[in-house]
Amino acid sequence: MHDDELLTVPDVMARLKLGRSTVYDLIRSRRLPSITIGRCRRIPVRAVREYITSEMEAAA
Repeated sequence: MHDDELLTVPDVMARLKLGRSTVYDLIRSRRLPSITIGRCRRIPVRAVREYITSEMEAAA
């Protein structure tokens, strides 16, 4: 996947193995940056990768 690709909330849920409310909590808390296009929420692949990296560093 390219870094400029946009994912839907269900895509992120599947990638991170998290529930819908948890993904929206991450978005709301700005731990997972997203954009809104019309009424659609989209999350850049880069943001998901950065989130995973930051969580891995925090766990180490």
